[in-house]
Amino acid sequence: MLNKIVLSMATLRIFSGSIEIFAALLMLRFNQIEKALLVNSGLALVGPFVLLTTTTIGLVGLADKLSIGKLVWVMAGVSCIFIGILKK
Repeated sequence: MLNKIVLSMATLRIFSGSIEIFAALLMLRFNQIEKALLVNSGLALVGPFVLLTTTTIGLVGLADKLSIGKLVWVMAGVSCIFIGILKK
């Protein structure tokens, strides 16, 4: 029997991967650099959302097993990832 938390995280990642494949097919279909960049920019919004959502689901699943201190460290790490991604 699959763990519901793991199943939710995997399903979200499969959905995200499907969006990535669809975006690649759109780029090939349009066959224009400008439109490919536009599609790629749309993906830039999806990636961080999926990362945040899957991490949140995982942390909710681990909440009863992690101490408050470790939970704060994990949240700080995720925050650093987002700061690194979003800062230019």
